[in-house]
Amino acid sequence: MKKKLIPSGVTIIDSPPGTSCPVIEAIKGTDFVLLVTEPTPFGLNDLQLAVEMVREVGIPFAVIINRADVGDDRVKEYCAKEGILILMEIPEDREIAKTYSTGGIVLKEIPAYSEKFSFLAGALLS
Repeated sequence: MKKKLIPSGVTIIDSPPGTSCPVIEAIKGTDFVLLVTEPTPFGLNDLQLAVEMVREVGIPFAVIINRADVGDDRVKEYCAKEGILILMEIPEDREIAKTYSTGGIVLKEIPAYSEKFSFLAGALLS
C-alpha cells in the first residue's frame, strides 16, 4: 500500500490498536503518529505501550482522547507528566454512534464537531 502513496500529498494511515507488528509497519516512514486512546485503565496501559513504541522509532506524536467524559483523569495526568500534547478530546455522544451506524458522516450530520476537527486538521498540517 505504501508504494502507491503520492509523495507530495497528505496520507492518513489507520492502523489496528496496540503495538503489534502491523502497527509498527503502518507507522514506519511516517512524519507523525496520532495516538487515540480512552480514559480507562486499559486505554492508559495501551497508550503507555504505544508511546514507548513511537518514542523508540523516533516519530513525533500527539494524542486524541476518545470518549473523554468516561473513566478518569489518569490519561490526562500521564500525558501532562510525559509532556505529550493532547490535540483533541471527543466526548461520549450517542449522536456520533447513531451517525456511524447509519453510514453517515459526523462532520456533515453533527456540525458542532466541524470546528473541533478543523482545528485538528490545522494542527496536523502545520
